[in-house]
Amino acid sequence: MHKLIQNKVFLGILALLGTAVILLSFQPKNDKLFSIAKNLDIFASLVRELDSYYVDEIDPDDLVTVGINAMLAELDPYTEYIPEEEFDDFRMMTTGEYGGVGALIGNRTGTNMILMPYKGFPAQESGLRVADELLKVDGVDVVEKNTSEISELLKGPANTEVEVVVKRGEETLSFNLTRKKIVISNVPYHGMVDEETGYIKLTDFTTNASKDVGMALQDLKNAGAKKIILDVRDNPGGILNEAVDIVNLFIPKGREVVKTIGKLENVNAEYKTRFSPMDKDIPLVVMINERSASASEIVAGALQDYDRAVLVGRKSFGKGLVQSTIPLSYNSQVKLTTAKYYIPSGRCIQAIDYSTKDEDGNGSYVADSLRKEFKTRNGRTVFDGAGIEPDIEVDSRSFAPITYSLVTRSLIFDFASEFSLKHDSIPDPRKFEVSDELYGQFVDWLQDKEYDYTTRVEKTIEDLEKYAEREKYFEDIKDELASLKISVSHSKEQDLITFEDEIKNALKDEIVSRYYYQGGIIAASLDDDPELLQAMEILEDTNHYDLTLSSKKD
Repeated sequence: MHKLIQNKVFLGILALLGTAVILLSFQPKNDKLFSIAKNLDIFASLVRELDSYYVDEIDPDDLVTVGINAMLAELDPYTEYIPEEEFDDFRMMTTGEYGGVGALIGNRTGTNMILMPYKGFPAQESGLRVADELLKVDGVDVVEKNTSEISELLKGPANTEVEVVVKRGEETLSFNLTRKKIVISNVPYHGMVDEETGYIKLTDFTTNASKDVGMALQDLKNAGAKKIILDVRDNPGGILNEAVDIVNLFIPKGREVVKTIGKLENVNAEYKTRFSPMDKDIPLVVMINERSASASEIVAGALQDYDRAVLVGRKSFGKGLVQSTIPLSYNSQVKLTTAKYYIPSGRCIQAIDYSTKDEDGNGSYVADSLRKEFKTRNGRTVFDGAGIEPDIEVDSRSFAPITYSLVTRSLIFDFASEFSLKHDSIPDPRKFEVSDELYGQFVDWLQDKEYDYTTRVEKTIEDLEKYAEREKYFEDIKDELASLKISVSHSKEQDLITFEDEIKNALKDEIVSRYYYQGGIIAASLDDDPELLQAMEILEDTNHYDLTLSSKKD
């Protein structure tokens, strides 16, 4: 006898089936309505028969969820089903608020550990550190658990207690923490990068993003900032109204920032600035890259359209689709795409058309020849269909294979962890440097560590060998290939010298994180950031700044 269908799913399917029966009982005047009803009936019947006759027991919850997710995957990557048990996580992602201890956890080289305690919250205040290995949470052994399970154990209502047992070096330590409401700041760092230039790093657009930026801007102005750099690189976006209010910090009240236009009238809206700006004249650079998306693109694009800021970096991601969360039965939700964003020049920033897909199911990019031309307030030419393009492009940095290997194998991470156990403090993040002596200690420490890698040139020769064998040329050129391989064979010892500065910077960032957390990492990287240096350069050159925002350069 087959198992009983779980109540929630069974009732949901009955509701679908009932709706379909009612709709099918009428002569259809609307072909789409009839099609929906017919397919709902088929789907409900299919699940019922599977439960009755399939050779193995099935879990209707899992089966229907897989079906829903497969259906939504046919639309776009941003339309997703949120079952009741996942709604708290979804709300935390959008608001930045949750009850817990305030620590990022993860798994490195097979070990669950603290990756970053957030400054000012229970984990950091209790003394938990980066690289502490997680052993138990409230008596539950978590060594073999996945990070999502550990995260659930650490979360809980504010003012409740939780015990965390960790391994630090050779010691086993126990910490008793009191959970609190965690509100992660959208601005983990702001500061002066020189005597006149203030820098603001904006990482998210959750609740209070505009307040966080506004407070940082005021702090910098009080510190003497006469120029501002707003960094939204790697920022995936978030709450639309926060983006509008951030733009409002720099442009006057009553200006349109973004419009949403969709199929239904009730999703069409125009968002304008609501307040007097904090500073509508201060020279401003916005830094963007290929991982700046959604609300980040609205901020950058609107400021570009009003010629209020110079954009530096690389073309943004191109997410111009609006999602709305709609409640479903049994406390589930669906986050679905309901409209597109249009910024003040009239252009849509969406880069991929998901309505037309190739045979692999991938959306299509708009051809350059089909991109439409728009004008900024000063008459500069801008285009739609490919995200936001910077006014000044800076190539992305590439790292040597040895640096990549040392980072991905967690060797730099592990050395920094050992360093922090032996040193109680280090200088300010912008003053701390990896000395030649410390670098020498790192090189010695690597002697018995495995970090082999293939350089790009070596990989090219390997590929050449394969093609030569495939096309029957190998015997003719094998001696030359062997000689070439010997000539370019890399030496790890030599690479540690050749790429010393690059490796030192990676070490510096990792060591600083142990003492100054997320904000410290950002501060430590400022002096070795080519995009930031470019931003500072254009702010120092008033004529170049003004000309960039002028139509005369087109």
